[in-house]
Amino acid sequence: MAASATAAVASRSLLLFRPHLIELPSPSRFLSQAPFRSPFLHSRRPPVCAQQLQHHNQAAEARDQELHPPPSPGRVNVIDVLQERGLLESVTSDVLRSASTDHAAAPLTVYCGFDPTAESLHLGNLLGIVVLSWFQRCGHRAVAVIGGATGRVGDPSGKSLERPELDAETLERNSAGIREIISRILGRTPRSTASDVDPDRNAILERNLGKDGSLSAGNWGSCSSFTILDNYDWWKEMRLLDFLREVGRFARVGSMMAKESVKKRLASEEGMSYTEFTYQLLQGYDFLYLFNNMGVNVQIGGSDQWGNITAGTELIRKILQAEGAYGLTFPLLLKSDGTKFGKSESGAIWLSSSMLSPYKFYQYFFCVSDADVVRFLKILTFLGMEEIRELEKGMGMPGYVPNTAQRRLAEEVTRFVHGKEGLEEALKATEALKPGAETELNSETIEGIAEDVPSCSLQYAQVVGSSLVDLSVSSGLLRSKSAVRRLGHRRPKLPPPLRPLAAASAVAVGAASSNCCCCFFLRGLSKEKERAGRNSLPSLPMP
Repeated sequence: MAASATAAVASRSLLLFRPHLIELPSPSRFLSQAPFRSPFLHSRRPPVCAQQLQHHNQAAEARDQELHPPPSPGRVNVIDVLQERGLLESVTSDVLRSASTDHAAAPLTVYCGFDPTAESLHLGNLLGIVVLSWFQRCGHRAVAVIGGATGRVGDPSGKSLERPELDAETLERNSAGIREIISRILGRTPRSTASDVDPDRNAILERNLGKDGSLSAGNWGSCSSFTILDNYDWWKEMRLLDFLREVGRFARVGSMMAKESVKKRLASEEGMSYTEFTYQLLQGYDFLYLFNNMGVNVQIGGSDQWGNITAGTELIRKILQAEGAYGLTFPLLLKSDGTKFGKSESGAIWLSSSMLSPYKFYQYFFCVSDADVVRFLKILTFLGMEEIRELEKGMGMPGYVPNTAQRRLAEEVTRFVHGKEGLEEALKATEALKPGAETELNSETIEGIAEDVPSCSLQYAQVVGSSLVDLSVSSGLLRSKSAVRRLGHRRPKLPPPLRPLAAASAVAVGAASSNCCCCFFLRGLSKEKERAGRNSLPSLPMP
């Protein structure tokens, strides 16, 4: 009786997968006592008897033990780390705490999703990468999933309006940009070993490992690999009728309506489209697919993702009849006054250096208030808690140099996102704003500086060879030539270094008198721009 029931369940589950994909069976520890089932087998595939499934499961367990030997007993409890630093909002089960330090089990495999709604991730996405990195540093495996499929639908969580529809070309471009950012941040430091990568991974995993370089890169303090996937790879062949029959029938409308994100949207004037309503099922199926094919057993996300995450754990429990899938959420990135952290007057704080220079990124954190800086040091950096407590203690001591903690925050976050080179660029730009400073900066950084200080744009011929008196008037620094002469009582010429320079070079020219000090940053025109007939300089910052 039990054998026939098992065979019936197994036969039913075969409708969920397609034969053209190479399957990577989930280790049996994730499936409890249930037979192996794979949510992508085609319905026309011959049925498999319970005895074959049992043999298949035993082989998977033996291979898993061989590939993933028990880790060393020094594994740090990542849940305790996240809780101490204020990075833990909720978990679906307290079992996750013990599972994260179970020395007899293989490391956890954790995933976080990122929808490609823009060419770059922004500061609001950074916490997801930070938490993934913490799992890495504590000896677990990280998986980032780009929502090439779900991005076509749009996540309604935390949104008052439906997201604008993006065409396929834009989504592909955005996905490529996000992949590059995640790969750069998580893979900047060479990893010490690749022994934990499963050689039996399926075709999708194989293809993506080759793209993001995670076989040869990782994060310092961790020997764990990371993988970047795109959920379009397993959604593009999915048929609607198959999905409704094999996944949709396990979803209950009542529980879907009870999700907080759904209730808020239904209560608004705009309401909610059916497309958005089904998003939680799509994300839930992602977890089901990753759990059963790649051994991913933890999904993380912001607190607004709780409904989508639990949709996945429910599908795993109902369809696979399996335990061992967990969800974890972290708080949203908010200031002490409750407003969202990560927005400036000019828009989002992007993680891509092409959309926001490392200098401006650094300055954003340097300007954090004293009320927020300690909390951000805990959740956005990897500094030891003892060092953070020392910085906090120093803020209340006599003789404290203002912005010392903010400077450390800005340095650590900029280094994590943009690397050592990006931090050096930001520090150079900061130094260049000091009167009389001379330094070389790239054109993007110069233009970034120009946006932060009063500036103007002048023609090339208006600058080179002009007197400081004329330049002060044409730039708007002073109203008249007589006003300039009253300050300095002289008419100096700009010095020889103001010759045509390479596009990525800059010079700083300081002119001082007893009453004023002004500094101009000029970017010369490249030969290409000269040939194109462009004869204007970008902007001249005037501190």
